[in-house]
Amino acid sequence: MKKSLWLFGLACMFLSCSNSEDGSTTPPPSPPSQNNGNVIGSADVWVTTGNKTKLLSQQSSVAIYDNNATDYPSVSVDFSQQYQEIDGFGAALTGSSAYVISQMGASEKEALLKDLFSTDEGIGLSYLRLTIGASDFSLEDFTYNDLPVGSTDPNLEQFSIAEDEAHVIPVLQSILNYAPNIKILSSPWSAPAWMKDTGSLGGGSLDPQWYDTYADYFVKYINAYANHGISIAAVTPQNEPLHETAGYPTMGMTALEQASFIKNSLGPKFQEAGLNTKIIAYDHNFDQPSYPITVLGDEQASQYIDGSAFHAYAGNVSAMNQVHAAFPNKNLYFTEVSGGEWSTDFTSNLNWNMSNIFIGTTKNWSKNVLLWNLALNSNHGPANGGCTDCRGVVTVSSGGQVTKNVEYYSLAHFSKFVRPGAKRVSSTEFDNSLNLKNVAFVNTDGSKVLVVLNAGSITKNISVIVGDTKINYTVEANSVATIVWQ
Repeated sequence: MKKSLWLFGLACMFLSCSNSEDGSTTPPPSPPSQNNGNVIGSADVWVTTGNKTKLLSQQSSVAIYDNNATDYPSVSVDFSQQYQEIDGFGAALTGSSAYVISQMGASEKEALLKDLFSTDEGIGLSYLRLTIGASDFSLEDFTYNDLPVGSTDPNLEQFSIAEDEAHVIPVLQSILNYAPNIKILSSPWSAPAWMKDTGSLGGGSLDPQWYDTYADYFVKYINAYANHGISIAAVTPQNEPLHETAGYPTMGMTALEQASFIKNSLGPKFQEAGLNTKIIAYDHNFDQPSYPITVLGDEQASQYIDGSAFHAYAGNVSAMNQVHAAFPNKNLYFTEVSGGEWSTDFTSNLNWNMSNIFIGTTKNWSKNVLLWNLALNSNHGPANGGCTDCRGVVTVSSGGQVTKNVEYYSLAHFSKFVRPGAKRVSSTEFDNSLNLKNVAFVNTDGSKVLVVLNAGSITKNISVIVGDTKINYTVEANSVATIVWQ
C-alpha cells in the first residue's frame, strides 16, 4: 500500500430520542410541521455523528406518509431503476491483521470476529482481500516459492502456502463460522524473485519467460486454499502495478504487459484448470483510468477479464465512471484505501470516507468497497517496510482491547444493511450547496436502504420521496444516517 499525501460523517425526531455514547440524550430539532398526510409505515434509522455522541446508534423509527408533498430539500428514489449488484463490504486480512487477531485471547478473538462478521450480532462484513504472499503488512518478505539466488523451479515443485497456514488461514476459517459465504479477492505484491528481471522482491518486472509458470502459481494458490475450505472469488494480476519500491515486495506491470499476461497465460490457465475465479485488472489509483481501458481494450485479454479495480491514493472517484462508460459490460471494484496518523480527526475522516469512498464508489458503479488493514496493533503494525502510520479498521492493544476506528463505522453503515446481492437504485442528488450526499439500494429480501451524509455544520431537514410516499428526516450536522424500510 502506497501512502499518499491526501487528507481526509434521526436522532430525536417528533418523539424520538437517541442514545449518546455516554447515555445522555441530545435531540436535534424536529422538522417544522407541514401537511404530511397519513402514516402508512415506518423506517428504522442508524446514525453516526462526527462528534461521536452517536456511533452506529439506532434511533426511534420514523414515519412513512402517503403524501409526497414537501417543503424540505428532497431526494427521489426510484427502486425500479436498478444498477450494479453489490458483492459486499470489508477490508484486507493482511498477514499483519491475521497475526494481530491470532494473538488475542480466545474469547476476545471470538468477540471481535462476531462483531465484525456476524449479520445478527455484528456489522456483517461480507468481503475480504488477501495478499498473495507478503505485502508491506506481513511479518516478513516471502512468496510461496522462494529459492536460493540462481535457482529456478519451472514446475513449482517447492510451492508452499505454509506461511499463510500459520495465521491467515486459521483466522479465515474462524471467520467462515460467522460468514460462510464471504467473498475473497486476492492480490500479489510480487512474483517470486527468481521469476523477475531483477531477481529481487522489491521492484522489477515479471520476466515473460515465466508468464505460464506464474499463471500456474496462481492456480496452485487457489487450489491450495480450496483444500482448506476457502474459496477465492477473484484475483488481480498485480497490486498497484504502477508502483515499485525496493522497501517491500512490489512489481511493476504495464497495461500492455498485463494484457499479455492475462490473454496468453493467466486466462487460459484458469480455463484449463476449470477455475471460476474472476480475473480483475489494474488494482491501482483513480488517476490512471487509461490503464484498465487499455487492458480491457485488448479483445483477447478482455474475454478473460471480469472488470477492473481501483485504489484512492490519487485521482478522483469519477475515474470509475469513465471506465464504466468505455466498457459498460465490465464490472468495477474498489479494493483499497487506508486511514492513518496523517489524518486523525473523526469528523473529517467520516465525511471524507462516506463522500468519496462509500457513497462515491458505489455511485460510480463499484460492486464492493474494501479498506486496507482489517486490524493493526497500537503501533500501526506489524509493518514490513511500507506505511508506518496506517490505521486499521480496528486497533488491538497488547492486552486485547479493541478500539473501533472511524473506518469501522464507515463500513458498518453499509455492510450491516446493504447485503450481498443488493442492487444500487436511482436516487437524485441534493443541491451541492447543502453538503448532502446519498446513495440507495434494494436488498434481495426487498428491504430498502438509503444512506445520507450531511457533511455540513448545520442540521438539515430532508424528505425522501418514493413514488407517492415520503419520509421526513432530520440529518444532524457532520453525520451519516442509514435509513432502512420495507
